[in-house]
Amino acid sequence: MAEEVVLKSKEMKYRGVPLEQLKQLDAREVAKYLPSRSRRTVLRNFQKIENFIKRCETSASTNKKIRTHLRDIVVLPKLVGMRIGIHSGKAFNDITILPEMLGHRLGEFAFTRSRVNHGTAGLGATKSSKSQKK
Repeated sequence: MAEEVVLKSKEMKYRGVPLEQLKQLDAREVAKYLPSRSRRTVLRNFQKIENFIKRCETSASTNKKIRTHLRDIVVLPKLVGMRIGIHSGKAFNDITILPEMLGHRLGEFAFTRSRVNHGTAGLGATKSSKSQKK
C-alpha cells in the first residue's frame, strides 16, 4: 500500500519568531531580535531605515523598480521578497531580498569588485614568443 507523504512547508523563523509576526513590527521592535552591531545601527538610524522601507513599499505597489545607493541599510523583515537595485559603484545590481539576509547590510550583496579574467599573452608579449615570430 502506498501511503501519501504530506510535506509541510517549513515556516521561516528568525531567532525563534515567525517571519510574518516580525513583518508586523516596526524597525525599533525588530531590532531586539538582531545581533548587537545591527541592532545598534538600526536604533541609531531607525528614521532613515523606516523612510527607505516606506519608499520601497510605495514603489513596489506602483511596480516601479527600486534603486538605491544606500548600501548601509540593514535588511529588515518588511524588505523580504522585494527586488532592489543596489549600486555597486558602477551599476545597479538587482537583488531579491531573501529571509536568510535578515540582519545583514544591502551592500554585502552587491559586490564592488568583479572577477578579473585574464586572456592569453599575445605574440611578442614574452621573450619566448619572440623566437616564434621568425
